[in-house]
Parts: sequence; structure tokens; C-alpha cells
Amino acid sequence: MQDAAPKRMIIGISGASGVTYGVRLLQLLRNAGVETHLVMSKTAELTFAYETDLKIAEVRALANVCHAIDDMASAISSGSFRTAGMIVAPCSMRSMSEIASGATTTLLTRAADVVLKERRRLVLMVRETPLHTGHLRTMTALSEMGAIIAPPVPAFYAKPESLDDMVEHTVGRVLDLYDIDIGVVRRWGKDEALKRRSPSLRKIAP
Repeated sequence: MQDAAPKRMIIGISGASGVTYGVRLLQLLRNAGVETHLVMSKTAELTFAYETDLKIAEVRALANVCHAIDDMASAISSGSFRTAGMIVAPCSMRSMSEIASGATTTLLTRAADVVLKERRRLVLMVRETPLHTGHLRTMTALSEMGAIIAPPVPAFYAKPESLDDMVEHTVGRVLDLYDIDIGVVRRWGKDEALKRRSPSLRKIAP
């Protein structure tokens, strides 16, 4: 008798700004009982040093399994290893372009390619602005392949009081795409306070 489909997710962290998104995803998925498989680019390790006080060992400890970026024989490089999909948070333009081309050179982009070919859900939290036409064409190609392009755009209607609030709401909305509700999203229509305009905005003259 075959095992039921596992609650298992791949988290990729590239070297783009915003590595905190990947960290918060790992924390929330661990609390939700989802098995996480982490793969980080070498540039991501540098970005952690610039943007956070976290040690790489602390980040790896958040995942159930960590995979070396150059381990192309890893389980997540094969479609026979079943997962619910993959989130790349954040996703650099380089990683995005490799995934779109199919000419993958690291385990991060190979794992994403596998998720696409197996018709599983791939979400790319792309981090770049402004975007030139090449970026937009690449995103269109990925969308046509089945990937979801989800830039980490803050939702101000949720009235965030801190950067952590913004990050948590954003990753919560990404997890919605996998039908994982970890209770961190302030949902429009369920919270009447979200429908009322801020007093500070009402004071602005037309």
C-alpha cells in the first residue's frame, strides 16, 4: 500500500535582497508541521551577512533537510521525490532566467525545473525593480510554463506596524497558494477594521 502524498516543500533562497522572506517561510512551515527542504545559493550566504544577524548554521537549522547548492544528485533534483512544490524566496533575476531557460547550473534552479516538469506548484518571489523588457518577457515565459510570479509587495490595507508584519503577511499570502493557512494573514472581508480608512488619510486635503 502506497504512502499518502507527503506534506513536503522545497524552499530556495537565492542571493537577491530579501532573504528574510525565506527565513520566515521556514519558520512558519515548521510550525505548521510541513517538512522543508532548503537549498541556498552561495550568494545568498553573503546576503545574509549584509541584511541580517543570522548565522548560516541558524538558517539551516530551520529546515528539516538542507541540500548543498552543487549536489545535483540530491533527492530534490528528481521528479520521483514527491513534494507539494517549491518557493524561491527571494528569487534573483539570474535564478529566474536559468529556470526559464531550463539550462540549470545549480541545485536550486534544477529543483525548480523539476517542479515545473512534474506540474507541481512553483512560486517565484522575484526581487528587482524597475524591470526591463527582458525581465518581463522571462516572467511571461515562466507564467506560461505554469510558474507563479509573486513579487513580495506589501499589503498596506493590513495596517502593518513593522517590517516583520509586512514580511509575515506577504509569506502568508504565498502559502495561501498551497492551501496552507498559518493564521498570519489579515483577510479582507473578515476584519471590519480593514475596511475603514485610516484617520490620517481622511485628513489629507483633496
